[in-house]
Formats: sequence, C-alpha cells, structure tokens
Amino acid sequence: MMRCFAGTYFLSVLAIIPADGFLAVSPARADGPSFDCAKVAVPAEKAICADPRLSAIDLLVSKAFKGFEPAFGGDKRRIARGLIADRNACESDTACIVSALNNALQTYGNAPSWIQDYNIALIGKKALEAAGRNPGHVDQPLPSAIGQCASTHIKTLSARLGDDPLETASPEAGSATTFTNGGGAVSYDREAGLAASKVGEPVVICLISIPRDCPKDDDRGRVYYSVDLVSKGSWALPDSQHMCGGA
Repeated sequence: MMRCFAGTYFLSVLAIIPADGFLAVSPARADGPSFDCAKVAVPAEKAICADPRLSAIDLLVSKAFKGFEPAFGGDKRRIARGLIADRNACESDTACIVSALNNALQTYGNAPSWIQDYNIALIGKKALEAAGRNPGHVDQPLPSAIGQCASTHIKTLSARLGDDPLETASPEAGSATTFTNGGGAVSYDREAGLAASKVGEPVVICLISIPRDCPKDDDRGRVYYSVDLVSKGSWALPDSQHMCGGA
C-alpha cells in the first residue's frame, strides 16, 4: 500500500528529461505492455502501446498485481478495476497515465524509484504548463481525478501539529500547508519546498495518487504534487497525517 512519495522535489527535477522526452535512468529496453496492442480500443491503452516506457511500466504493474494481497481484506480485483479506471480516465495524457500506473505500483507494493522520478518530472512539467494557461493565478477547484492540476494560493504554513508558524517551528515539528481552494499537504519532515514558500503565494497542485486499497469510507491520503510559482519550490505530499487505514 502506498504510504508517501519520499522527499521534496524541486523544479530542477525537470532537467532529468532529455530532449527526446525519455528519462535517462529508465530501462534501455522496454518489454510489454501486458495486453494485446492489436485489440486495444481506449485512448490510454493506445498511448501505452505507442510508448516503450509506458509499456514497460504497464508490464510491471501486471507482474506486481500477481503477488498483491489487499491490506484490509478488500476484493483484489475490485481494487484493480478502480486503478484501471483511473488510468483509462487519463485518455492519452502521458503525465496522467504515468501517475496512474505509479499509483497502481504503490498500491501493489512494488514501485521502482525511477518510475517515481519519471512521474514527478512529467507532472512537474504539466503543472508549469497549467500555470501558463492561468497567468492571473485565479483559484480553481481542488483536483478530483489523477492527473488533474489546479491553480490556488497558500493559505497557511505551519508545523505538522498545532498553529506554530513553519518559519519558526523546530525541524522536528514537521510541516503542513493549506490552500485557498480547500486542499492541503502535511509531512512529518520539514519540507524544504514548503519552508521556502510564503502565505499568499500562487501554487499549482496536481493530484497524482488516490489510495484504492482502503477501509470503507476512508479516503485519506490523496497525494498532490505542488509547485510554488514564486519560490519555485515543490513537494509531493499527502493531504493527511495518516494514509487510509492508519491511526
């Protein structure tokens, strides 16, 4: 089950994508996908068949599913159907598809670090493109589907617990933020991207993970990638202290 993307990510992560769009640390040879490309009908599957790296990641998802056992006694195939629906909703959006496939790998407990890095690089680029389409930084509704991005502003910056301002809180106090469109992020660590930000600054947030292996009615732990358009700091953090099923 996915717990969190490790660490803080900055815009410099985009530099790991060379001009051809391929991630340098990904496998040199791609096998897959897990399905017959001659029979595909939905845009997401067509996009996977057309991209060797997406094909390789899809095959990893299929292999990881075989050893997956739900953490809370749920229906294994129902969880898989939800993850596939997330992927198919992306249509031909590569950044969205990689987010959905990485979310599946996190759920199944086997997400290689290069895929997480690729995910962050692509979604970071998409976030900047979304910012360019909204130069006035007008607030937009909180994203509800994987791959969606929205403009908003930082409402609060504090320690993980309590109302202590982040700038004066001890490093052990963790960090948290809320956004003016109702979103938020929290970390047990002092996130450098959050520490470099200020209340009122415009940010773009993109939903990159929706937990699917969860107890009924527990929807905590959605992960958002966020980039501060002033400080240029970024972070990928969940919206709650505990993931679904946690304390």
